[in-house]
Amino acid sequence: MSRRPPVAVIGMHRSGTSLVTASLERLGLFAGRTKDRNDEAVFFRRLNDWLLRQSGAAWDQPSPVRLLVERAEVRSLAAGYLAHVVRSVRTVGYLGWASYLRHRGLTSLPFAWGWKDPRTTFTLPVWTDVFPEARVIHVLRHGVDVAASLRARHRRALARRAEAFRRRKPIYSVWVKRTGFTDSLRCATLEGGFSLWEEYVDQGRALVQDLGSRAVELRYEDLLEDSVGRLRDLAVFCGLAPTHLRLSEAAGAVDARRSLAFRGDPELEVFSEAAADRLRG
Repeated sequence: MSRRPPVAVIGMHRSGTSLVTASLERLGLFAGRTKDRNDEAVFFRRLNDWLLRQSGAAWDQPSPVRLLVERAEVRSLAAGYLAHVVRSVRTVGYLGWASYLRHRGLTSLPFAWGWKDPRTTFTLPVWTDVFPEARVIHVLRHGVDVAASLRARHRRALARRAEAFRRRKPIYSVWVKRTGFTDSLRCATLEGGFSLWEEYVDQGRALVQDLGSRAVELRYEDLLEDSVGRLRDLAVFCGLAPTHLRLSEAAGAVDARRSLAFRGDPELEVFSEAAADRLRG
């Protein structure tokens, strides 16, 4: 079999990238052996975090990474480092030992493969220096649902970590606390999460336009409404040939009730009306 280019699933956090990737895995896409709690390949997530740190960026403050992308000398060095790593034994973390011993890296994989990481929305230009033929699926979800989900996650994490702090407080007399109380203060409010969604959407759409036929945009709500049709289209885009049974099973795992979840919540509906112009943009 010939070498297959990777497929990167990008889009704002909480936008349905996990659902899309899980569905594609059911259809035959390999998306990594070792994953974190957000179903992201740890290998690629760590490299993306490394890229973001080079410019003082983070997943919730991603814009500074453009400084790296625009500095040719630094970008070339970063791409060179990534090109080295994807040919190294470190790819065991993504491939697993059996596949690594067979292929010795990610540059000549003969099967459909890729990764999901929202951070790639901003780091992709460096990755395409490494994988020039890479394909991209940009997942787009209603911004109010995203902002509400981010705020809910923030609140859960804050409550959990506050309780852990109360239990462990005595040890901090002699031990440095290495983690914070939240993953993102920006996402503690609807406006903060929504403005972050706007950044990701603008960047994702710019990438889709630049990549032409090598990129597609998928609305999360469209996937929920027509899961069979949308997954069939994605399978073709990824070079997959699932059986009708596998396609039906993947579509059956999609929960259509999650579409436009903000409706029926008075606070979220008011916010949506206030942000109507920004949503249309």
